[in-house]
Amino acid sequence: MFLYQHQVRVRYAETDNMGYVYYGNYATYYEVARTEMLRSTGISYKELEDMGVMLPVIELTCKFNKAAKYDDLVTINTYIREKPGIRIKFEYELFNEAGELLNTGSTQLVFVDIEKNRPCKPPQIFIDKMAPFFGE
Repeated sequence: MFLYQHQVRVRYAETDNMGYVYYGNYATYYEVARTEMLRSTGISYKELEDMGVMLPVIELTCKFNKAAKYDDLVTINTYIREKPGIRIKFEYELFNEAGELLNTGSTQLVFVDIEKNRPCKPPQIFIDKMAPFFGE
């Protein structure tokens, strides 16, 4: 299992007129967290694209427990619990500074060969970067 933690400060532009994070922005928080998670392994989304592979989201789930508010420092725990194959699933837990669970969710992405526009296996360098997190 791979666990990565990232923090974001809720900006005014991300809130509604009540000061709560607009629901659509949680998907953006997920994206920021998974992008930084991958970057922490030494490979970025951009590098994957440069290798001819893209990772479109094919599924998104999101559950709201408590509202994040303007200026909150939100901690996003991002998990990859299963060894990635053609698909990769990310799970998220968002907490406020008091440690209260605000939101849970997941995204499933698929590796796609950019030229063929078809699902494909991840590049070997990606497999190698993930191996230590899954006992390999």
